Amino acid sequence: MNIYKRLAGLLLLLSLSLPAVALNLNEAMSALGDAKASGQLGEMPTGYLGVVRGDTQVAEVAKLINQARRAEYEKLASQNGIKLSDVEAIAGKKAIEKTPPGQLIQLEGKWVLK
Repeated sequence: MNIYKRLAGLLLLLSLSLPAVALNLNEAMSALGDAKASGQLGEMPTGYLGVVRGDTQVAEVAKLINQARRAEYEKLASQNGIKLSDVEAIAGKKAIEKTPPGQLIQLEGKWVLK
């Protein structure tokens, strides 16, 4: 019976620690399509993803992808001698243009279906 208590304790510990497992960028990129298609994430004119609705995992997806985007925008701004805000605006415009119909984009601070 002692083994069963240990096993139950281990299972409880594992189940409590699972939500704390952080995503990596590849996992976030894999989850992006579904999160956008389900209306949890949308593209913003700032060049970043916004959380429309969702849980902490959706927020983590947005955070990781936005960090990667920002790093790329900073690199492009530096290489081309332009302001980061200009790169962000161009990227936001392109992302919104590429967003398929039926997905959410942010216009004038409000989420709308494209």
